[in-house]
Amino acid sequence: MLLGFFWHKKAVLLNFSCGICMLKSGYSLAVGVIIKELYDQSFSKITTMVLLPESYCCCLLVAVNHYFSLLTGENVVWHHTEASMSLQQPAPLIPPVHPDVQMKPLPFYDVLDVLIKPSSLGASTAQRYHQEKYFIFALTPQQVREVCISRDFLPGGRRDYMVQIQLRFCLSETSCPQEDNYPNSLCVKVNGKLFPLPGYAPPPKNGVEQKRPGKPLNITSLVRLSSAVPNQISVTWAPEIGKTYSMSVYLVRQLTSPLLLQRLRMKGIRNPDHSRALIKEKLTADPDSEIATTSLRVSLMCPLGKMRLTVPCRAVTCSHLQCFDAALYLQMNEKKPTWICPVCDKKAAYESLIIDGLFLEILNDCSDVDEIKFQEDGTWCPMRPKKDSVKVPSQSLPKIESKHKYLAGTQLTKAELEAQPLPQIRKLVFLMVTKAMSTARVSVRKQPQVSPK
Repeated sequence: MLLGFFWHKKAVLLNFSCGICMLKSGYSLAVGVIIKELYDQSFSKITTMVLLPESYCCCLLVAVNHYFSLLTGENVVWHHTEASMSLQQPAPLIPPVHPDVQMKPLPFYDVLDVLIKPSSLGASTAQRYHQEKYFIFALTPQQVREVCISRDFLPGGRRDYMVQIQLRFCLSETSCPQEDNYPNSLCVKVNGKLFPLPGYAPPPKNGVEQKRPGKPLNITSLVRLSSAVPNQISVTWAPEIGKTYSMSVYLVRQLTSPLLLQRLRMKGIRNPDHSRALIKEKLTADPDSEIATTSLRVSLMCPLGKMRLTVPCRAVTCSHLQCFDAALYLQMNEKKPTWICPVCDKKAAYESLIIDGLFLEILNDCSDVDEIKFQEDGTWCPMRPKKDSVKVPSQSLPKIESKHKYLAGTQLTKAELEAQPLPQIRKLVFLMVTKAMSTARVSVRKQPQVSPK
């Protein structure tokens, strides 16, 4: 009766919303059975839904989906064509509609809620080249409030949200948490509007097909921020042999690099004794090796910014002692998340970063040193550069009067001059030439002027 009443094209939206709330407020098996019978008898025969406005259709789909989930534990898959939208109860799909896929957590986002759990983009035999699938989700009043409160207006009339609706794609693999990965020829529409995808990455080799870099999609700008009207996502892709993809939608809060640095500090500082033990292990003589390492030189400059370290850190997965600055590393990954160690070029995820306590002690003790040397027993000593002593040539008269006129202006013999390094000889020659030129100018000025007869 409820569905029959709300199916009438003259029913107002207020009554329709009240009926939906009545259905969702309490679960009745009898009502669910009636809905299923009405669906089988009526909706399966209907080939078009043009009699209802779009908002009515979406709300009706949400209600039927809700009760089908309670009855059968499965969701209704909505198939749509350009000419019409029809409701079909799908046959069992392989792989499952909701596989046990886990997305890899993103350091710069906190997940507040799951709007659509990972759902398979299963291939259909009806469409060979391009597959299309629809997903519907609705926001609660509390979720709408959180998104609206986090809105920030940028120059040019643009809007930015710290609380976002995030769309993610990945492979349907359950062995480990999956990274973002797009299907081929992906096209996404949110509420009928095309969502721009990130550009293609340059191909690594000639002849290799270009691939979009996998990253989460912020679809907040196209989502209806209302709890009364649901949202629809259309996904079109090209199927691949042997690969199945999944999509999911989350409500997330975006974080900043200073906040991640604060969380890293809260994790604690690695005990200095741990680093000393690692130094002893590296400098321990190997009996099978003919070369023994007795010391290890390490720089106190960050390899990223070429500046002195402030928060020395490295990944526990790295085998080197060299640290990099945590603040600068997080800032760079905030702009372009790669999470690659700048020292060894290996993966250095945020979860594996640690602050080295030994390097903190060294930085506090040596403020004028940029390099140190570790000894076999774990101790260290600063490496200060040696200052080269420069001999200033004397301005007195030369002691040597010989055919070697280039020695004029110095107190060095020929043998002493030949023993000097090449840069010192060049400096001495430059000073002698400069002195000779100044002497010549003075002599020209002192010459008497001969008056013409």
